[in-house]
Amino acid sequence: MTESYRYDVEILHLLVSPAHAYFGRAREGAADVATADAETVELVAGKGIVGDRFFGKAAHMDAAVTLISIEALEAMAAELVAAPFDPLLTRRNVVLRGAHLAPLIGGDFALESRGQVVRFKAGRPANPCAWMDQMLAPGAHKAMRGRGGVRCQPLSDGMLHRGPAVLVSPVPLEPERAGEASMLRASRLP
Repeated sequence: MTESYRYDVEILHLLVSPAHAYFGRAREGAADVATADAETVELVAGKGIVGDRFFGKAAHMDAAVTLISIEALEAMAAELVAAPFDPLLTRRNVVLRGAHLAPLIGGDFALESRGQVVRFKAGRPANPCAWMDQMLAPGAHKAMRGRGGVRCQPLSDGMLHRGPAVLVSPVPLEPERAGEASMLRASRLP
């Protein structure tokens, strides 16, 4: 990164799960899988979070770690007049407060926590699955479009820790817009 902008954020949750809970389970319902809300996670460049279901999977190398802002979930719950959402039900790995994520797509950025730095490549939006209607609230699947977070590839080894952190971005961000939907496109889905 050449020029950079620094934003104080908070890492609220670090989800690590060795198995899929929703993928391919339409008839059986969500799987009951062990999921940890870890204090610290270890990331390996090009592979993901150690112990997570996407770690080292070839099909997910460019999108092994998902980030979402809590503001997006809070805005969705308010719009749907629902109780606050459990962020772990979204199955996103890193839940941040104060992070405007959409402008990062296609570029590199870093998260610094407790003196450690992990660099990422923000690949593509983390599009929601239809399970969100069942797991969060009716209408959550549609409400989450454009604000489901971002799928990333770790570019460096390191540790992330829950608590205060700094997001280092090559582009200016607008943290006050963290809960807004972006990149909405017409959909064939209801």
